[in-house]
This record gives sequence, C-alpha cells and structure tokens, in this order.
Amino acid sequence: MKKLLACLLLCTILLVACNNASDTAVGELSKTITKPFSDSLKADTFKVQVLGDKPDNMHLAFSITSFDGKQIYDIDIKATDLFKNYIATIDLSKKKNQIEFLKEEVNRFFDDENFMEPAVDEEDKPDENVPDKLFFEELKKTKLNGFIYRLGKENKNYIAWSTKEGKVKTYYSCCTK
Repeated sequence: MKKLLACLLLCTILLVACNNASDTAVGELSKTITKPFSDSLKADTFKVQVLGDKPDNMHLAFSITSFDGKQIYDIDIKATDLFKNYIATIDLSKKKNQIEFLKEEVNRFFDDENFMEPAVDEEDKPDENVPDKLFFEELKKTKLNGFIYRLGKENKNYIAWSTKEGKVKTYYSCCTK
C-alpha cells in the first residue's frame, strides 16, 4: 500500500510539474511554409520560430531558404520589442500572456495576406515609404512575389528578392514610429 501511495504521489508531482512547464515554456514553437519568392515558379522555404527560454530573452527567428538550399534571409525580432508595441492594448504583464502572444504571432506570421503576389503591381507608384525606388521598379519588371512581416503593431516590413543584387531587400516599410 505504501508503494502505491508513493507511486501516486510521484505521478501527481510529475503531472503538476509538466502542466506548469507547458504553461510557461514555449518549447520549439515554429512554423514552416513553402512559396515561390526568389523564383516565380520554384518554392522557397519560409520558417519562423520562437527561440529563448523566457520572454525577456526570447525572439522570433525568421528565415527564408531558397529552392536550391541557400539561406537568403535571416532576421531576429526581439519579443520585448513586440511586447512594447502592444502594452496599451493587451495585458502582457504576465509571463503566460507573453507566451500566448508569441504563439499567436507565429501562427499568424504566414497568413495569406502576408504574401504579395506579385510584390508590386505595374500601376503601383513609389511613395515616401519606399527606401529604394530602383528596386521598386525592378520588382515591377520581374513580377516576383513579396512578403510582409510585422515589427510591431503599426510597423511592417515588405521584402522581396532582387535578381539584380542577388539578395532579399526591403521594398516598402510602413508606419515606423
């Protein structure tokens, strides 16, 4: 009987410990999708993942690997920078809420609305948010796709592949504060 009680107590402790850990740890939360980007026909691999062991040192690691296996884009977005943009509208004072927020960010990262097909339409005109007008014109000709990701609540970065320079570049950046 003592062995049974000891076993039940041990199982209960393990169960509680596992449940508490899943409430606060992200683990290897990641999402991967393939879409044409650096080539209009061949699919590249887009990946976003949450790295770090607690919200203060976590970040979203976003990368794009081309259809031929070369990493063509890699950026880290600090979780604390994202939190700062949403403090007024979302309760992010608790670790559990911060983790849930990061999970939602990863789940929405590759929404269809974030893929621009093509990046720039022929009738689009560059404005003050276009950092490189020549690249904007290049995209009109190549008709390659673009991708949008958030750096904050009102801050978005639009990227696409430059065939002339052989790299991913920002073609539009909106609403930075």
